[in-house]
Amino acid sequence: MPSSRSRRGQVTNYWPGFVDALSSLLLVIIFLLSLFMLAQFFLGQQIKGKDTALTQLNTQIAELTNMLQLERSNGADLQSQIANLTATLASTQSEKDKLSGQVAALGAGTGGKDAVIAGLNSQLDNQKQLSAEADAQVALLNQQLAALRTQIGALETALNASEAKDTQSKTAIADLGRRLNLALAQRVQDLSRYRSDFFGRLRQVLENRADIHVVGDRFVFQSELLFPAGQATISDDGKAELASLADALKQIAAEIPPDINWVLRIDGHTDKRPISTPQFPSNWELSAARAISVAKFLVSQGIDPTRLVPAGFGEFKPIDPADTPEAYAKNRRIEFRLTDG
Repeated sequence: MPSSRSRRGQVTNYWPGFVDALSSLLLVIIFLLSLFMLAQFFLGQQIKGKDTALTQLNTQIAELTNMLQLERSNGADLQSQIANLTATLASTQSEKDKLSGQVAALGAGTGGKDAVIAGLNSQLDNQKQLSAEADAQVALLNQQLAALRTQIGALETALNASEAKDTQSKTAIADLGRRLNLALAQRVQDLSRYRSDFFGRLRQVLENRADIHVVGDRFVFQSELLFPAGQATISDDGKAELASLADALKQIAAEIPPDINWVLRIDGHTDKRPISTPQFPSNWELSAARAISVAKFLVSQGIDPTRLVPAGFGEFKPIDPADTPEAYAKNRRIEFRLTDG
């Protein structure tokens, strides 16, 4: 790919800077939206688990409610049976009293009525047996009714406990969401502070360089500073510049708390002019290879490889869409961005 250096002495063009500012604003908005979506994703996972538990509790509450209604229905049936038996008992007692009266009346008569008296006594014995059986059945039904009332009380206690647990679960879910949002906001704020420190140190190390500049939350190196045209092998001058960047990154990495998950994104970009070589069939391969070369060099300088994310964008994210040598030079670049992991 042809090489093009920034030319001094030309008339200053403010339009690219305006485009850079708009691009930076868009990237900041995208970054914040990404953080918000990530936070919502994790919160959704937490709430999904709580919703499952809440659904199970609601199912248990419904089952307990159905059981309570069934037991109450059985209790009503038992009450009806007791009422019927009580009426039968009263009727039997009345019949007993009637027969006793007849026996007493016949006792004053002649001995020729002994057979009638014996028959009446037999009927009286039968009525007494029926009365005893009715009393036993009433006692049994009373026991069953008492047991049923005990079961209903236990079910009501379990239902109240389930409702209280349901309320506690809802409160815990709301509190979890609030604490997660606060934690994410704090992490974003902490990472922004360390990003500002990192950029401040890079500005001190790389000041007065026309081919290195800050665009929003990114440090931008023109490709010609690091690579020969059409190649992905870092030049000696490029290694010197990257070594300074590695020193600044190691200093700030030592200060970032271990619970903040950060990475340094390395984005490779090319201009729109096509390339087709055995090594790089397209600009995608070239931009990716350059980003990977930078990542490998930073690892050789002591940077943790788990903190590096190389990516190739080819010609598809230009800074300047114009078809001029100056625009091509701006678009051929390596961008560094300290962001969350």
